[in-house]
Amino acid sequence: MASFVESFWGERNNGFDVLYHNMKHGHLSTKDLADFIRERAAIEEAYSRSMTKLAKSASNYTQLGTFAPVWDVFKISTEKVASCHLELVRKLQELIKEVQKYGDEQIKAHKKTKEEVSGTLEAVQNIQSIIQALQKSKENYNTKCVEQERLKKEGATQREIDKASIKSKKATDTYKLYVEKYAAAKSDFEKKMTETAQKFQDIEEMHLLHMKEIVESLSNTVKEIHLQIGQVHEEFINNMANTTAESLIQKFAESKGTGKERPGLIEFEECNTASAVEGNVQMQIQLTFLTLMTKGTVLNQKQARISFFLLQKYW
Repeated sequence: MASFVESFWGERNNGFDVLYHNMKHGHLSTKDLADFIRERAAIEEAYSRSMTKLAKSASNYTQLGTFAPVWDVFKISTEKVASCHLELVRKLQELIKEVQKYGDEQIKAHKKTKEEVSGTLEAVQNIQSIIQALQKSKENYNTKCVEQERLKKEGATQREIDKASIKSKKATDTYKLYVEKYAAAKSDFEKKMTETAQKFQDIEEMHLLHMKEIVESLSNTVKEIHLQIGQVHEEFINNMANTTAESLIQKFAESKGTGKERPGLIEFEECNTASAVEGNVQMQIQLTFLTLMTKGTVLNQKQARISFFLLQKYW
C-alpha cells in the first residue's frame, strides 16, 4: 500500500500543503455525501407522495362491473409501496443527522490537528526560505570565484585581485553557512514531516473507513426497503393469482344479484262477467259510502235503507 511518508516530499517540499488541504477536503466530501443523501430522501418522499395520490385515485375509478374488486387490490398494494418509500425517507433523514454530526466532529478534529502540525508548517517554511537563500549564495559564490580567476588570468593589479579575493571569501563563507543551515533545517523538516505525514495518513484512513461505513449503511437501508417492496409486489402477484374470473363473477353475483326466484306460470282464465259486474258495483258502493262518511254527510231514512240493502246484497 502507498504511504504518505514515502510519497509527499519533492524538491519544492509541497507535500505538507497537499496533505493538509486533502484533510480539509475530507470535510467537503462529508458535506457532499450529506447533500447526496438529502437529495435521495427528497426523491423518495416525492415518489411516496405520488404513490399515495395514485392509491387514492384507484378509489375513484369505476366501481361498476365485475372488475371493480381488482381496484381494491391495486389500492392496498400501492399504499404499501408508498409506505415503504416513506419509511426509507425516515431512515435516510436519520442517516443525514449522523453524517452532519460526523462533519461537526471533523471540524473540531481538523482544528486540533492544525495546531498540532503548526511546527511542521514552520519547518516547511524555514527549509523553503533557506533553500532560496542557499541558491542565491551559491550563485554569488560562483560569480565571485569566476571573477577572481578572471582577474588573475588577465593580469590585473594585485589590489584588484586582493579585493576580488576578499569578496570571494565572503561569498564562500556565506555559502557554507547556508549549507550548514540547510543541513539543520533538513534534519528538522524530515523529522517533523515524517511524523506529520503519518498523522495525515491516520486521519485519512479513519475518515475513509467512517465514510465507507456511512455508504454501507445507506446501501443496507435501501436494500432493506427494496426487500419490503419486493414482498409487497409478491403479495400483489399472489392476490391477483387468487383473483380469478370465477371469484370476480361470484362477488358480483353476491353483491348485485336481484334474486334467485324465476317468474311463475300464468294461465289463461275465462272472463266471469257476473263476478266482474258484481265486483264493480261493490267497489262503487264502497267508494260512495266512504265518501259520504268522510265528508260527514248524514243519510236520510230512504238513503239509509237503500245503503243497508245494497250492503247486505253485495258486500
